[in-house]
Amino acid sequence: MEPNDPNDAYPRRKGAEQLPLAFTHDTASGRDDLLVSEPLSAAVKIIDSWPNWPSPVVILTGPIGSGKSHLASIWREHSGAASIHPVSGSGAAATAAKGPVVFEDVDRQGFDNTELFHVINSVRENATSLMMTSRLWPMSWPVELPDLLSRLKAATVVEIGKPDEELLSQVIVKLFADRQLYIDDKLILYVVSRMERSLNAAQTIVDRLDRLALARGTRITRALAAEVLNELDNSDRSD
Repeated sequence: MEPNDPNDAYPRRKGAEQLPLAFTHDTASGRDDLLVSEPLSAAVKIIDSWPNWPSPVVILTGPIGSGKSHLASIWREHSGAASIHPVSGSGAAATAAKGPVVFEDVDRQGFDNTELFHVINSVRENATSLMMTSRLWPMSWPVELPDLLSRLKAATVVEIGKPDEELLSQVIVKLFADRQLYIDDKLILYVVSRMERSLNAAQTIVDRLDRLALARGTRITRALAAEVLNELDNSDRSD
């Protein structure tokens, strides 16, 4: 098979437009594959500095698609942390006594005040670590227990900003490369300058472009990118 033209995805496929099944692509997501820019720098430093954290509890905050889950995954792999959900009867505090733990999407999953308080105490008493991720700062969480509020105030909070254009460009290049597709730099800049500033949006756009080009048997062009961006923009407005 001849190698693909870097700017010509699926040049020989023909047929009616019908989106193929969403096959899983192997996405490199380890520490060495992490793309670092200013919005992520403070959070990456925290990940890399473990176990020498300024406090045993670290909270990563940031908008949807800012990279919290990727960072938590890297830390989980690095530390051997177990995932917990501090609700009544979960045994989360006992798990926290044995080693590092991670509680993701705090503001969406919710928690039991008493159980989370016991988790933090267990982490402190047993010299382990707790990472939590949330879209909101802990002061906005539904905390009703004064002792828990005190514990959260003592945690290290690291805010992740929205990804800048440089990071989004790198991410999109990486996502296409994971699919063995190599897209022109000008097309990348065109997409980045018009897309929502989030890593989730980058994933959605690349996936849609990849599948749509395959379904139509065409290469990924500026016109196709414009179609996908308009489609996503209209979808957001209708939500």
